[in-house]
Amino acid sequence: MPHFDLPLEQLREYRSGVLLPDDFDDFWASTLQGSRDARGETYAPEVDNGLELITTSDVTFSGFAGDPIRAWYHRPAHAEPTAIVVEFLGYSGGRGLAHQQAEWAAAGYGHLRVDTRGQGMHRVLPGATADPHGSEPATGSITRGIASPETYYYRRVFTDAVRAVDVAHELAPELPVFVTGVSQGGGIGIAATALGDDVAGALIDVPFLCDFPRATSITDADPYAEIVRYLAAFRDRVDDTFRTLSYVDGVNLASRASVPALFSVALMDAVCPPSTVFGAFNAWAGEDKEIVHYAYSGHEGGGPEHRRRQLDWLADRV
Repeated sequence: MPHFDLPLEQLREYRSGVLLPDDFDDFWASTLQGSRDARGETYAPEVDNGLELITTSDVTFSGFAGDPIRAWYHRPAHAEPTAIVVEFLGYSGGRGLAHQQAEWAAAGYGHLRVDTRGQGMHRVLPGATADPHGSEPATGSITRGIASPETYYYRRVFTDAVRAVDVAHELAPELPVFVTGVSQGGGIGIAATALGDDVAGALIDVPFLCDFPRATSITDADPYAEIVRYLAAFRDRVDDTFRTLSYVDGVNLASRASVPALFSVALMDAVCPPSTVFGAFNAWAGEDKEIVHYAYSGHEGGGPEHRRRQLDWLADRV
């Protein structure tokens, strides 16, 4: 994929034209309150992960409408963690198995790796969380229930994410909580930061779910192309679809996020085009923010090099 989006100097100044619904804050406040009112007990029994240096618990907590959500909670076996990193996952991925993805715990942090409801069909990262809410015909997760904000799939996912932040505080009340995620996980991380309580900072990599009108007009890559295919089938739903998407757009949510943040963006990324990432980053309300660009990378972003930047960034704030 060649460079196809705006030049870097224009990306740094880019401002999205996504409209903020008048009832945006009320919509999310009532959604979250309803699910917190429906919450049940959190369960976190330890499991045998086969690892000597990492302890893992199999967490079940209540998300949207009290639905059960699964997560792994990893932490160092022989030391107290210094913070909790709540991780959200990429499109189609699940929390995986108990011995996988222990990097954050190896660095000395608690690590809550949260399943995404109704996904987890990845062959090496299976999930364990159902989505019990049905929808009209959809081309994929991104168009489930897209006819209205109330029925939209990501209303449920984002509520689950906020509840995951609540649960992280529940598991270790004395520790600061940070959020992280790549692609879809980055988009969910923006939402969890904007809508959650007492998030200390955010590590957002090549985020998906940002600047939907631009994304669907400049890339033909999935998952954004799933929206295009949906609108090609339902031609009379364009306005309603983009109205629904405005309630979950990372640009609008970033305008409600003020904590320190480290973003990454890849300038050859056709899955999450760089202008959509900059749209969210430039809307981020906090002043303590940094974005690292990778000029010749695609959707892998900065890969392991960027993870080292994240480790250093987090160590400076704990």
